[in-house]
Amino acid sequence: MPSFTKDEIFEKVQRTLVDALSVDDDEVTNDATLQGDLGAESIDFLDIVFRLEKEFSIKIPQDELMPREVLNNPDYVNDKKLNADGLAALKASMPYADLTSFESDPDIDRISEVFTVDTIVNFVQHKLEAAA
Repeated sequence: MPSFTKDEIFEKVQRTLVDALSVDDDEVTNDATLQGDLGAESIDFLDIVFRLEKEFSIKIPQDELMPREVLNNPDYVNDKKLNADGLAALKASMPYADLTSFESDPDIDRISEVFTVDTIVNFVQHKLEAAA
């Protein structure tokens, strides 16, 4: 399996997002959110995952990128907010994501804000390192 630098991964992720979302290169910055800034919709995530799998020769199981089992678990969610156990489970299932901002207000409706371009780059890097 080829090895990529973080910059090379970013370039490929950027190209993937430009193609999948019909946005300009300069819009795909590290801190751009996929939904809020780049306009991705649910269906786009399937396309993005497919393109990333093809681009990097990796397999991304359905709930690996977005851990719905945590967000939908009644033991972890009270009044649409993740509790301490839920945050711990989210951190464990998303070690590649910066959850600092989300932790201050863990409303499950805000989870899309976690999915920045940098989160995707870190996720791909994490997958490639695990496969190496």
